[in-house]
Amino acid sequence: MFHKQIIITGAGLVGSLLAIYLRRKGYSVSIYERRGDMRKEAVEAGRSINLALSDRGIKALREVGIADAVLEIAIPMHGRHLHQPDGTHAFQPYGKEGQYINSVSRRELNCTLMDLAEREGVVLNFGHACTGVDWKTNTISFAAQGSAETRQFDLLFGADGAYSATRLAHMLQHQKFEYQQHYIDCGYKELSIPAGPGGSFLLEKNALHIWPRGNYMLIALPNLDGTFTGTLFFPFEGETSFEKLTTKEAVTDFFARTFPDVVPLVPDLEDQFFRNPTASLVTVKCFPWVREDKFSLIGDAAHAIVPFFGQGMNAGFEDCSVLAGLVEQHGEDWGTILQQFQELRKPDADAIADLAVNNFTEMRSRTADPKFLLQKKIEAWLHEQHPDQWIPAYSQVTFSPQIRYSEALRNMLRQEAIMQEVMQEPGIESNWQKEEVAARIISMKSQAT
Repeated sequence: MFHKQIIITGAGLVGSLLAIYLRRKGYSVSIYERRGDMRKEAVEAGRSINLALSDRGIKALREVGIADAVLEIAIPMHGRHLHQPDGTHAFQPYGKEGQYINSVSRRELNCTLMDLAEREGVVLNFGHACTGVDWKTNTISFAAQGSAETRQFDLLFGADGAYSATRLAHMLQHQKFEYQQHYIDCGYKELSIPAGPGGSFLLEKNALHIWPRGNYMLIALPNLDGTFTGTLFFPFEGETSFEKLTTKEAVTDFFARTFPDVVPLVPDLEDQFFRNPTASLVTVKCFPWVREDKFSLIGDAAHAIVPFFGQGMNAGFEDCSVLAGLVEQHGEDWGTILQQFQELRKPDADAIADLAVNNFTEMRSRTADPKFLLQKKIEAWLHEQHPDQWIPAYSQVTFSPQIRYSEALRNMLRQEAIMQEVMQEPGIESNWQKEEVAARIISMKSQAT
């Protein structure tokens, strides 16, 4: 049993999983969370964005023996179900047969992880907002129900999200802290699709549904109760934007023209549209994450990303896995552990942030392009024929936890350049499924490596 007192700020997904890892290592762990206990409070509508749990996240959950418990509250999604503007449908598998991602409710998963953390002996404190950190005395201050509290720590982890208070305390007392945040031009609004009779699913259950419309899109992910959590990603400003949809009549008209098959699925569409908040999407990159042997940022507090590769949670869970591996390797040498954690994870965090922004463009516009759909077919066929020579970028990120995000980004840039050249070849639409085409593409990749 180690005697370090570890404090984690943030009882979200990453903070709760990290606490489980550290308790399993024998540490005394306390979590301090700004909000109340979500297990006891009413659901705040409109801010969930269902999560896509994939292999990196599952690997981390398996390492602490809780993957099966989490997968019980998840629904497999085998691919994208595309709803095209002309009313046609297309299904695009995510990977090879048997590969899928999992739709899971953020709230349900977070509650499950908090329950498991408490079962391990983690102490959870709610209603505690971090107000500052004294790095000389290793104390952290909280505002709690109108009073001020101070706690001593040996090791502090900031897992308190994209707008981290512990990151601010770290940043303000660091001479050379680098910080960058970027908001994309779209916000999001949640629109719930109710279940059908008897809790039936009104859309294909085992798919992520996308209505791509150029510079915006609607997506929907299934829930266990037969409902779907829909999310409209839409410009804040401009001719087609949130600022133009100010009346129920405008919303009704817009959806009837743009998403006509969605309208009958959401009987209270206009009420939801004005009741649910419009939120922004931010990417955060910063450095350094660590302070000597006593502090590290982790998860969104270190590297918030937009949700379009479904990797925010998975990347945070992978942080926990990498950190645990370093603890296994270096024992209680936390100076070495934290430094190596930062060296390993910072390049990967930056890479998945860039991949996520790139995937937004792909999802909202390219998925409606027949040429793009053909490109994806060719890449899937190449992967079938030459699995060691060609792995689609999505599969590298989602189904290949042994490939680092930074490596996947480099591979994606090389492969995309090759495919853009291939797609310009005359007659590719009818001649692609030939071994000589595959051989030429593999040769091009070898020369580019």
